[in-house]
Amino acid sequence: MMNDSSGITAVVLAGGRARRMDGRDKGLVLFQGRPLVAHVAEILAPQVDELFINANRNLEEYAELGHPVIRDDLDGFQGPLAGVLSAMRRARNPLLLVAPCDAPLLPADFAQRMKKVLETADADLAVAFDGQRLQRTHALLPCRLADDLAAYLKAGGREVGRWYAGHKMKKVDWSELPGAFTNVNTPDELARLEQGSVPKSRA
Repeated sequence: MMNDSSGITAVVLAGGRARRMDGRDKGLVLFQGRPLVAHVAEILAPQVDELFINANRNLEEYAELGHPVIRDDLDGFQGPLAGVLSAMRRARNPLLLVAPCDAPLLPADFAQRMKKVLETADADLAVAFDGQRLQRTHALLPCRLADDLAAYLKAGGREVGRWYAGHKMKKVDWSELPGAFTNVNTPDELARLEQGSVPKSRA
């Protein structure tokens, strides 16, 4: 769909171990009868030109959603930035929109608004802010930073915020939609969300 957010590739991060989800592959955990990752992909796909799912297990199940599935290029579950780097290296667009697989309530204008703020700010990257916390895995990043990110990971860096700190970052204020970045980390949180209770989002 070509719109104001064209020129963007999205990646849905589903490559972690999800330890707090009793070892289950979080992206494939059902919410409202469908995998969590399916909700996120469905929201993001109309907003961007290209969408990847980053996963490191159950690849065939993820592929059934109809989007390219990419693994981390680095071994050993090295965190979300490893998935980001893999997507940067494969994206055909200059910008990469990042979102986790456990955030099924994202806004329908997420990509457009993030891009607008990034383009009007003198910044390298844009990160969502929910009014209380910086949502570091909800971000718009230029793919030109791939080599810089690769060097950070090679040096042993893993923390998303620490890598961001090496670049000029712009917070995108979503405080009027505090529940939009709700993420599901545990079976209890999933149960509450199924019942209509929106847990507080966290970085």
